[in-house]
Amino acid sequence: MEEERDDIIEYSKYTHHTEEEGKLKRKKIWQVTLLLSIVTAVEVGLGLYVKQGSSLWGTIKVLFIILTVVKAAYIVMSFMHMGDEHRLLKRTILWVYAVFIFYMIILILIEGAALYPRMYNFPW
Repeated sequence: MEEERDDIIEYSKYTHHTEEEGKLKRKKIWQVTLLLSIVTAVEVGLGLYVKQGSSLWGTIKVLFIILTVVKAAYIVMSFMHMGDEHRLLKRTILWVYAVFIFYMIILILIEGAALYPRMYNFPW
């Protein structure tokens, strides 16, 4: 016969929210899922219908970057519980993230422009 252990914490016994609070939390999760699904569907739709050689391709790439950053910021705000923090803390975290992404994009463009002529003009 197994003996009951007293060193294992049963976390389900420590849920201190009511059914109404649980409904609100589930509603919030569904709202987040719906919003992220819509933004993803827009990205996929644009990727399917705008061809790579078209005149809109540069705009679509910028739009993809913007939508990706918006989705990432929304995920940070909702799933990492930053949405309930003070406005200054939220802005500090998001601005650092945005500056880092902008810096990475600039570096990628600079390095890509520097390497492109070398990659396609082989001496042999």
